[in-house]
Amino acid sequence: MILKDMNISVQPAIAAPLDPGFQPAIHFNRSYRAAVRTSGRGVPLVLGLERENGLLSRFETEVSSQPDAATRLYVERIVKFLLWSRGGWKLHFGGPKALGEYIRKTYSLRGARKFDCEMMARAYGRKFQVVLTSAGKVPTGKETQMAAGGHLKGCRLGFDLGASDYKVSAVMDGRAIFTEETPWQPVIQSNPAYHYHHLSAALHRAATHLPRVDAIGGSSAGIVVDNEIRVASLLRAIPEKDFQKAAGVFKRIQKEWNVPVVVMNDGDVTALAGALSLRKKGMLGIAMGSSEAAGFMDNQGRILGWLNELAFAPVDYNPAAAADEWSGDRGVGALYFSQQAVNKLLPAAKISLPAKMGLPERLKEVQALMAAGDDRAAKIYQTIGVYLGYAMAHYADYYDFRHALILGRVTTGKGGDIVLARAREVLNQEFPAVGKKIELHVPDEKSRRVGQAVAAASLPEVKWK
Repeated sequence: MILKDMNISVQPAIAAPLDPGFQPAIHFNRSYRAAVRTSGRGVPLVLGLERENGLLSRFETEVSSQPDAATRLYVERIVKFLLWSRGGWKLHFGGPKALGEYIRKTYSLRGARKFDCEMMARAYGRKFQVVLTSAGKVPTGKETQMAAGGHLKGCRLGFDLGASDYKVSAVMDGRAIFTEETPWQPVIQSNPAYHYHHLSAALHRAATHLPRVDAIGGSSAGIVVDNEIRVASLLRAIPEKDFQKAAGVFKRIQKEWNVPVVVMNDGDVTALAGALSLRKKGMLGIAMGSSEAAGFMDNQGRILGWLNELAFAPVDYNPAAAADEWSGDRGVGALYFSQQAVNKLLPAAKISLPAKMGLPERLKEVQALMAAGDDRAAKIYQTIGVYLGYAMAHYADYYDFRHALILGRVTTGKGGDIVLARAREVLNQEFPAVGKKIELHVPDEKSRRVGQAVAAASLPEVKWK
């Protein structure tokens, strides 16, 4: 499918230096909506995503009454984005029946989005389904409204589990007095004891720097519900029969330490870290590490219980874009805002590294080249910056935020400055209204790498006697 043949604009005004085929989702979506308005043949489409405890997120738009190729692409990509930003086990589709049938077929165990259906079923413990209805009959929205961390009093431990390293902090009355970062390889480990022993040992090392431990807070890649990992790349190698043992590692920690333990998705902790460090609300946090992690705090300082797994949310509609090796889908965030993005751009940058070298080591090589003034490395960061600018405008269609905190290993050093500068250029030139509304922030160099562990320590509330 060639997007330009649909008479829909996809060409960005600011090109990605190493990715000339980049077709920003925001361009296609805005052009499609404008075309529908001009045609006068638009009809309402209301999507409702239902998740645990009857919670439901709604999204409203307008589509062509005919299920042509452009309309199918527009709606399918919106459904995909909503699934991974909001989450849900049931999609209420309030729109044209033929279009709904297409979505129901696509998002089925026999359809192109089989992976997404399986992951949603695993996350919510219910078979994923698409229910066709009219726009007026989609249920009203219902969101959870949890207060987000910020409990600083006392002696606390915080941890942040990523795919290439984990971080731990000892925090006393909001001040980090010890931090540690340790490499590991959880993705290839089939023994659940590996994950437990690494985390337990790190917590004990950090605890030696405190007079006592009042609470433990954690940040982890993947989908975390009720202190339990439901879906995570960290546990991809764990056999099904041992999965519950691995997924329950945090509850085991809580039992052993006998203190309050709260663990959240690393993206939500990113948003919390931004809120704490900047003293702002309305925060979208993006962590560029082994994958893309995201989190959201609304303008009232609440976390809404959304999934925020933007690693699987589409940002590029180029049909020839690289495919994510886990989901098999193309143009999704993991390949644009992570170590995977750096690796993807190496051939175009004409940087050759040993085939057996891991992604963290490849990033370090690029960072070393950047520090030495290598223009090839600079182009990698410029390209990621262009990606980020267009993605921020795209994210603003789904999230109401005023501040974005950008952190993670990819943003470390001079390259991170280039990423932010190029992203701001895209926003100011292409989307001035969005650029005026949103401020992009980065923490200081130390906080970029350990800030989530410190913020995670503030998650549990302690009832002081």
